[in-house]
Amino acid sequence: MSADTPIDLHALLAESRLGVLATLKSDGRPQLSPVTPFYDRDAGVIHVSMTEGRAKTANLRRDPRATLEVTSSDGWAWATAEGTAELVGPGTDPDGAEVEALVAYYRAAAGEHPDWTEYRATMVADRRVLMSMRVSHVYGARIR
Repeated sequence: MSADTPIDLHALLAESRLGVLATLKSDGRPQLSPVTPFYDRDAGVIHVSMTEGRAKTANLRRDPRATLEVTSSDGWAWATAEGTAELVGPGTDPDGAEVEALVAYYRAAAGEHPDWTEYRATMVADRRVLMSMRVSHVYGARIR
């Protein structure tokens, strides 16, 4: 292995669609979950859709501190973003503000959905929540 090589960590965060989100359990230990993040680089915010009632959602409602790590496709670079999360939802109205936030997340991360009515209904039925984490610190490296 060579010495660390410079890398644009924010670009790696923006390009990655798979990461590991760390939240804090009530006993202080980390709880790790694979997630599909979307990093709005201009706003400095990472968005993740999650389900109400799961460990990461419960942990963030108790303690909003979170960390997301992503790696490059070759595995030789990584970026870690730390911040404070805000949760929106779950929504009960397919046309309500909570579901509209999830629609905006999907559009930014994946483009247009083939059936927005179905998507909206699924977000309500699945009790989906949008996490928005304002990034306060980023670190990482390319090691090869």
